[in-house]
Amino acid sequence: MKKLINDPFDAVDEALEGFTAAHGDVVALAEPRVVVRREPGAHKVGFVVGGGSGHEPAFAGYVGTGLADAAACGNIFASPPPNVILAAIHAANRGRGVLLGYGNYAGDVMNFGLAAQLATAEGIEVREIRVSDDVASAAKAEAAKRRGIAGDIIVFKCAGAAAEQGLSLAEVERIAVKANAATRSMGVALSACEVPGSGRPTFEIADDEMEIGMGVHGEPGIKRGPLTPADEVARDLVETILRDIEDRGTGDVALLVNGLGATAYLDQYILYRGARRVLEASGLRVVRSFLGEFITSLEMAGASVTVTLLDDELLSFLDAPARTPRFTM
Repeated sequence: MKKLINDPFDAVDEALEGFTAAHGDVVALAEPRVVVRREPGAHKVGFVVGGGSGHEPAFAGYVGTGLADAAACGNIFASPPPNVILAAIHAANRGRGVLLGYGNYAGDVMNFGLAAQLATAEGIEVREIRVSDDVASAAKAEAAKRRGIAGDIIVFKCAGAAAEQGLSLAEVERIAVKANAATRSMGVALSACEVPGSGRPTFEIADDEMEIGMGVHGEPGIKRGPLTPADEVARDLVETILRDIEDRGTGDVALLVNGLGATAYLDQYILYRGARRVLEASGLRVVRSFLGEFITSLEMAGASVTVTLLDDELLSFLDAPARTPRFTM
């Protein structure tokens, strides 16, 4: 696959240099793999997000006012090492503790957990939220094992808003946990991507096939079959999400459609239309909508649908002001 890069081994660092130069009014590069807010927050809980590169705009794209204070960035599809995460914790710490937000992947769990232990030994209070919104990755009875995909942005936005408003570390953690529990996602992959320098796609799929439930790193989905019309895909994704929900609460939801990197906005809007129709036919009300590329997989074609059950509290944090390179309210 053709790529506009130089040396594959320098791709992440060069991309972060370009990113922070392009958005220098909002963010800065504190260390080679740590992106921080240009204007640090006041005496508040620090919020650090992070994970592997190749998912742009995640994770550096969500650093800024009202969202994250710092992002720790790993190699392509690989967790940042503990020393990078610890540097991000130091950058975000304002004396009121730090919350770490990341997707529920083994490498991230291990490395963020170790960094949290190191920071705790230094006297910094650290808590963690592992986003686990992907309903395709584990049964409901084992929801704690689910992966984090596009639901990251909903959880990060609510946690970041809570921190910006001066809430305590315990309260910021509570909001993050609540947003995670209210959020469910499911995706579909149409084609593979290629990690720079690997010389091969991350998985094989025929031109006329799609895979429902595939993860953002090419993790196996729950079924593969012929490519079907967008409305059928939307129905499949949303109905699977709805079967996972027991209590619909107020009936108000946020609907997020996320492109995986090579899916045209034309396609995304058609998928959104179909997903919204299924939600409304089920009696739910879509009161907030988000569409675009929030967490990608390099140039993978495909998309995911995220549904978040909203109450007044979560809605207020979702609507709170934010200014980052890739998310502004």
